[in-house]
Amino acid sequence: MTVSSTAERPSLRSQRLNQITHQPHTKLDALVKAHAPFETRANFARFVVAQYLFQSELVSLYNDAELIKIVPDLAQRCRADAAKLDLADLETEVPAPVAGAVKNPSKAEALGWLFVSEGSKLGAAFLIKRAVGLGLSETFGARHLGEPAGGRAEGWKRYTRTLDGLEFSPEEEADVEKGAIEAFVRFTVLLEQAYATTPELA
Repeated sequence: MTVSSTAERPSLRSQRLNQITHQPHTKLDALVKAHAPFETRANFARFVVAQYLFQSELVSLYNDAELIKIVPDLAQRCRADAAKLDLADLETEVPAPVAGAVKNPSKAEALGWLFVSEGSKLGAAFLIKRAVGLGLSETFGARHLGEPAGGRAEGWKRYTRTLDGLEFSPEEEADVEKGAIEAFVRFTVLLEQAYATTPELA
């Protein structure tokens, strides 16, 4: 069976990013399931540790003045504070930073990282339903999985429309793809750290 070149490389940047991150995304999903975060609150707390670590590493990107010019509501989209409150609800200590956080990425690379962070809010719609089974909610223990103001789908559509509409040089195109792939790889590392008995600290 042959696939046309058009099908191999979608025209929209967001679709291309979904395509190139399919493998690390699938790997991460399998790893999350393997750690069974919804079996017990203790397991879920480890998952929130990973979420907090990832989101806290992106705080500087969500508050970057140049990026806010592109995505005006960017700062309000950050979930680091919500994840920190969830850790308190779950009586879990705020973890120390883990070595290897993204530092000073290019603008395009940063948008790739944010693409992954923002996209995860869609999956969170399913995760919060599982968290309810542990007695958690958008106001206790699972705040970071809660529905954003304006709705998940609308927030995601606004972000991808903006991303798809930007004019990128070939170098920037490579950077946004690099950022998206590295974001999945990084979250995978943080998830493993969160469930490890002796995390490697920065």
